[in-house]
Amino acid sequence: MKNSLCKIWAVVASVVSLTTAANCTREGLLAAANSYIDAQTSGKPSSLQLIATNFTYQQNNKISDISKGLLSTPYKIDLSRSTADTVECASYTMWISSTGSKPFVVGTQIRHANNDTSTITMIDTIAATTGDLFFDAKKTLGYIKAEDWSPINSTASRPSRDLLKKVGDGYLDMWTDPKAADSIPWGTQCERVEGSQYTNPCGKALPHGGSAKPNGNRRYVIDEESGSVDVLCEFSSLGAWPDSHEIRVIDGKVKYVHTITVMKT
Repeated sequence: MKNSLCKIWAVVASVVSLTTAANCTREGLLAAANSYIDAQTSGKPSSLQLIATNFTYQQNNKISDISKGLLSTPYKIDLSRSTADTVECASYTMWISSTGSKPFVVGTQIRHANNDTSTITMIDTIAATTGDLFFDAKKTLGYIKAEDWSPINSTASRPSRDLLKKVGDGYLDMWTDPKAADSIPWGTQCERVEGSQYTNPCGKALPHGGSAKPNGNRRYVIDEESGSVDVLCEFSSLGAWPDSHEIRVIDGKVKYVHTITVMKT
C-alpha cells in the first residue's frame, strides 16, 4: 500500500512539474528581456541563453548572424523599458542610446518556444539610427522619459487583448483604409512620438487611406498589464521600411504612440 501511494505521489509530482514548466510567466519574460539589455550593454550576445537549435536573429526584417549584428557592439543605454506577453510567450523591449558616434533607438521582440523562458528562440530587432525617419535620439529620449508607464494595477481597468490588437491593426491600416483612423479610441491628451516628431493630441493630422500597399509582416507583443501593444512590421505603404509601432491604452483610450522606422536596410 505504501509503495502504491509513493508511486501515485510520484506521478502527481511529475504532472505538477510538467504543468509548471509549461507556464510562460511574466517574471521569466522580463528576466530574459533584462538579459538582452545586459548583453547589449556589454556587446556580448554569447552571454544569452539561446536555444540550441533553430535560433533566429532578425535585424530590420532580415535574418542575420547575431555575432555580426547590433548585439555584438556595446552601447551605453540611456533608457530601456520592457513589456511581456504571456499568451505568445514573447516580450518587447525599447531602448535608446543617445550618445556616441552612432546613436540608436531600438525596438526588439524576444520569443520563446514551448512556453520556456529559460532559453530564447528568436530575437527580432528594429534599429533606427542617424538618417532614418525623423531620427533624433536625444529628442526621443526626452519625450519618452517624461511618460508614465506605471502598471495598470486594477484588472478591471486594463484593456482587453482583443482591443489592444484592434488598436495596433487599426493604426497600421490608416494608410490603406479611409475609416481606420476614426475607429481608434483616441485620448484627448494622447501623445505621439514618431522618431523624434511629437504630436499632441494623437488624433491630429492622421492619414485616411490613399496607399494600395498594406503594412504587412506584422508580429505582435500584447501586454494587458501595461495596456500596450507593439507591432513590428514592414511599412509597405511608404516604402517597405522596417518598422515598430507601440501603442498604450489607458481607460479605454490611446495615451501613447511610439514609432521606430528604418528608411534604409
